[in-house]
Amino acid sequence: MTSQGLTHSELPEVVWHPSPNCGRRRDGVRPDILLIHFTNMSSAEAAVARLCDPAAQVSCHYVIGEDGRLWQLVDEAQRAWHAGQGIWGAVRDINSRSIGIELANRGNHPFPEPQMHMLERLMHGIIARWHIPLERIIGHSDIAPDRKDDPGPHFDWRRLALRGLGIWPEAGPTAELTAFRDLAGQVGYGAEFTDADVLAAMRLRWRPWARGPLEVADMAVLADIAARFGVDRGGQGA
Repeated sequence: MTSQGLTHSELPEVVWHPSPNCGRRRDGVRPDILLIHFTNMSSAEAAVARLCDPAAQVSCHYVIGEDGRLWQLVDEAQRAWHAGQGIWGAVRDINSRSIGIELANRGNHPFPEPQMHMLERLMHGIIARWHIPLERIIGHSDIAPDRKDDPGPHFDWRRLALRGLGIWPEAGPTAELTAFRDLAGQVGYGAEFTDADVLAAMRLRWRPWARGPLEVADMAVLADIAARFGVDRGGQGA
């Protein structure tokens, strides 16, 4: 493999399985978002087949099986089609600004250790190559809270943060419940989405056990993330 991205010396296990569903990143932008999905399909092989099917018009950069097998479908320098009409902060073309990783999982069980281990190895390289800010490592549910819930409540975001591959809220002062949408916007959640969808998405990331109406604890999370990792700080804009 000679293209921008993995080399066999970095991760010799990678299988190059090119998808036709890709193109150039628009306006010459570089990726500064790392977007994590689950496949919600019967197997990793089934996901790879669909993501390489021209009729499906979807793709991603990488697929990781539950056993840790790794496929690369799109060169990291190219624009894969995995984010749809998602929104994060000022960004409206997530596909041009992101690298997408699909994890073989239906969202109803934890992600196995071999899969998480491979994900962490892969993420280390991507972050280093493209200088991805840790606060811009997000899930599909973050950019499309009205229609997506992946990688879901069983994905271990805290584990990634502890390994230097993401962010996690710290205890701190809270805010009034009436400030919910303002703080959610500062974190990155679009004003186009309903309060219920945004609350569900932020809980999937940081409070997957929480149920019911908005709580003070939800506000504490948003206040901390907004204060330390506000979206679009020094970013490339839309």
